[in-house]
Amino acid sequence: MPDDRYEIELGALHGRLVVGVDEVGRGPLAGPVTAAAVVLDLKALPQTLRRDLQDSKKLTARRREELAAAIPDYAATAIASATPAEIDEINILQASLLAMQRAVAALPVVPEAALIDGLQAPALPCEHRCLVGGDDLSWSVAAASILAKVARDAEMEDLAEAFPGYGWERNRGYGTAEHRRALLDLGPCLHHRRSFSPIRQLSLPNA
Repeated sequence: MPDDRYEIELGALHGRLVVGVDEVGRGPLAGPVTAAAVVLDLKALPQTLRRDLQDSKKLTARRREELAAAIPDYAATAIASATPAEIDEINILQASLLAMQRAVAALPVVPEAALIDGLQAPALPCEHRCLVGGDDLSWSVAAASILAKVARDAEMEDLAEAFPGYGWERNRGYGTAEHRRALLDLGPCLHHRRSFSPIRQLSLPNA
């Protein structure tokens, strides 16, 4: 389970602002990749959040939404994304790092250290540490994973209304059987990632 030991190692209990950063949406065929940045007030964090902050994938949708509503009361937060067009232009890894960089830059405070989920960090103007599986290790990263997931899911639900037929309100843009059938019937739209193989193949001759 996550805790605050990495934040403490970076000086969070001595006044240093430590941000946790995570992203969601690398794998889908459509929609943005979304990142969140969270600077928790560890001294004010209530027991309910200490207990429940964890990898967003391990929480129910309802609990994620409850936590996403509560986290900003005890943290400085920001959410940012990179578009499908940017993903196609610079690749999904670089777009993920760009979304993270944007989220940190959008914070209302300037962090002095960062905990980044994954193997690679974006370019940041502060000390950073990469944590593989960081949303299972750090409260700050777990909180970021929750905010990013809830924000991206909400955006995909909005896009599902504007672009019906792909089932994005259910599959969130991932390559489910439903989504792939819709691609064959409807073709890709402007929110699809055309550099991803299943979409790219639809544009190939005799594909």
